[in-house]
Amino acid sequence: MSKVINRTVITSCVFAASLMIAGSASAALPFFSSDNEPVTSLAPMLEKTTPGIVTISVEGTQVSRQQVPEMFRRFFGGNGEQVQERPFKGLGSGVIIDADKGYIVTNNHVVDNADEITVKLNDGREVKAKKLGADEQSDIALLKVDSDNLNLVAVPLADSDKVRVGDFVVAIGNPFGLSQTVTSGIVSALGRSGLNIGGYENFIQTDAAINRGNSGGALVSLNGELVGINTAIFGPNGGNVGIGFAIPANMMKSLVDQIIEFGEVRRGLLGILGQDVDSGLAEAMNLDVSRGAFVSEVNEGSAADIGGIQAGDIIIEIEGRPVTSFLELRAKIGSKGAGTKVNLTLLRKGKEKDVQVTLGDATQSTVAAKEIHPALEGATLTNGKTKQGVDGVVISELTARSPSALIGLQDGDVIIGVNRHKIDNVIDLRNALDEAKGVIALNVKRGVSTLYLVIR
Repeated sequence: MSKVINRTVITSCVFAASLMIAGSASAALPFFSSDNEPVTSLAPMLEKTTPGIVTISVEGTQVSRQQVPEMFRRFFGGNGEQVQERPFKGLGSGVIIDADKGYIVTNNHVVDNADEITVKLNDGREVKAKKLGADEQSDIALLKVDSDNLNLVAVPLADSDKVRVGDFVVAIGNPFGLSQTVTSGIVSALGRSGLNIGGYENFIQTDAAINRGNSGGALVSLNGELVGINTAIFGPNGGNVGIGFAIPANMMKSLVDQIIEFGEVRRGLLGILGQDVDSGLAEAMNLDVSRGAFVSEVNEGSAADIGGIQAGDIIIEIEGRPVTSFLELRAKIGSKGAGTKVNLTLLRKGKEKDVQVTLGDATQSTVAAKEIHPALEGATLTNGKTKQGVDGVVISELTARSPSALIGLQDGDVIIGVNRHKIDNVIDLRNALDEAKGVIALNVKRGVSTLYLVIR
């Protein structure tokens, strides 16, 4: 089976690539200056930048699991699950970020489950690559090639925090294997989240055409600096309608630095629950602002607790930059490593207050649920409490369309029981699921409601 890597996000909806529209987006490029001379062509910039964009080919095996009907289990036994393995081939794009060390960044979904990764350079040469690490929640992967005698060219990084709506940008990638396809547009919006693409979303939105196979490619400024990594598009039936999304370069760099140092992302943890501050909440609580992250609960002993953050606070800035939503705050915190000192500005009873927190280590207080049970794959579990103060296991992260999402779990749910046995923490949950046989009922608290979700 052959495929062009395509990141689906929403139906009607978000794909990482779709119908190819080679050429310019609807926004026309302006005259701009270089050394005080007007420039009417992107060619000089592209001549320097495109050597840093590569085509990524992968071969691997996809594993799919299907439930066997009960009547067949009686005859053939087994655990009721049929496993199928299918070989696949895929295409995507990548960006060279360090020429000397041979580091290449792409999307995790481009190289996920790949047994063999081949990188095709701008001049046609092909080299094998290995994956140094990846982060499924942010959809970033870091590859490495042997850079000896390759004379690689890296794409310099922009400060993506300085990007503004209206800035002109250029998308470069390899849609359908057509190398070095260039499209142009503008930055349409910043801080996009809630798209169910991954666990941590803080996307740059652009109308530059991003197509099938562009996943992992570059979104660059008119100066040829990397603004973001192209990841997904929004469009009915996968068609391009000028709404594309890229992971900001600063977020990517923070995650890549952790992969280089640790071989994995050791995500920082603030330790709060919260929600967006919208006009309704602002009116109901007589707040002076209608943006930011409202803190509804602070976990005892967490970085937020130690740093002096309280329930009822509204976080309005992180490192001097505005926070417009809780998901944006979560994404920015999640891109920083454990132990990082972070400066926050918050509102407390109408007065601004600056605090500094040292982020905790999410890997020490959370567990990937697939380690506990296959049906919970895609969720991250954290010891915590319900809003009523009952101990349990909190679903702190959830990947869209994962097995855990398909059984009905939602972000923020608290598992408090398994088959009528009380669950206080992750260890209890692991033990209960190990001992459970047959159909499993999870007792879940969702806000003030109690419900049961079934694992078959």
